Amino acid sequence: MKICYFDAFSGISGDMTVGALVDAGADWGALESTLMSLNLGASFRIEKTKRKGIAASKFWVASTGDQKHRHLAQIEKMIGAGALSKTAREHAVAVFRRLGEAEAKSHNVPIEKVHFHEVGAVDSICDIVGACAALDILGVTAVHCSRINVGSGTINTEHGVLPVPAPATAELLKDRPIYSSGPETELTTPTGAALVSTLAAEFGGIPAMNTVAQGFGAGEKDFPVQANVLRVLIGECGRATEAINVTVIEANIDDSTPQVLGYAMERLLEAGALDVTLTPIFMKKNRPGTLVSVLTTPELRERLTSILFAETTTLGVRILNAERRVLARSTTSVETSYGTVRVKHTDTGSFAPEYEDCRRAAVEHGVSLRAVIADASQAFRKQINR
Repeated sequence: MKICYFDAFSGISGDMTVGALVDAGADWGALESTLMSLNLGASFRIEKTKRKGIAASKFWVASTGDQKHRHLAQIEKMIGAGALSKTAREHAVAVFRRLGEAEAKSHNVPIEKVHFHEVGAVDSICDIVGACAALDILGVTAVHCSRINVGSGTINTEHGVLPVPAPATAELLKDRPIYSSGPETELTTPTGAALVSTLAAEFGGIPAMNTVAQGFGAGEKDFPVQANVLRVLIGECGRATEAINVTVIEANIDDSTPQVLGYAMERLLEAGALDVTLTPIFMKKNRPGTLVSVLTTPELRERLTSILFAETTTLGVRILNAERRVLARSTTSVETSYGTVRVKHTDTGSFAPEYEDCRRAAVEHGVSLRAVIADASQAFRKQINR
């Protein structure tokens, strides 16, 4: 599996995305042919430039007499007529549809009535189609993205002066990690937000991968302090197929009952915690206590912290940032003396019979849990050695 990681430390836009992917090795000749097949009457070029000393590629679109306002149906028809692969076409249509939904919600109109103003212009159509086609040319099968720097201040649009991030951008990045740093200007555009919010599977740290290429896409402006570039990392998937930023919430408790702590654990897991553990500890004055540890995605941090305060006697918590990596797992069913049991296993040779299956079989047949686990383990070893 080939991964593309967008490092949006200075925001992301459509032209920055195309420039970065070409800089990372996407064949420009093939991409230009794809864009020409749209028959938009435009020309395209890649310019090698620098932003604060960083060599980058700038994607330019030149067109004249273009119709600025298009409906989603018109854009989808245009993409359908182009010489795109099935994957690139589906991704481009999905990005525009998501963009249309955000615009429709921002202006309180049906999606069919949305006029794609700036994003319906030739350059924006080429940005989105170009980005999707470039990912396909590179053979990317999974997209990840960092936290997104959206910028600050205000921008001038056809709707007047709007705050940064613009309403459509904010809607597109809902539930995604964003922040503001650097110059008071728009760093992330609706087009850039639509691309990553549609295509990216995870937002956070760099996933586990063997990096094979790096590219930088230049934005139009050259800021005095911050490099106005989007970085992409292209890599092959490592053994760990999941590498995400997680939050660890901890509390030391010495004045609660097992029933209360057990109920709190249930509430936390029901609310979306990835894991909850209770560890016996000794606290100050030699008092026995319990360390409550909650593993969660950053988005659920506040919700789970509130539950911890509501359901336990703790007066404070520790919040730590960490990264979770998990090996790829498969499930195989094996036949045992006690029925069918599923076994989880990895390509490293590790395996474990599914607890719930083993428990059910032990109860049904009146045997020990250990006997069922041993039988399932033996059956699995025989099956993989055939």
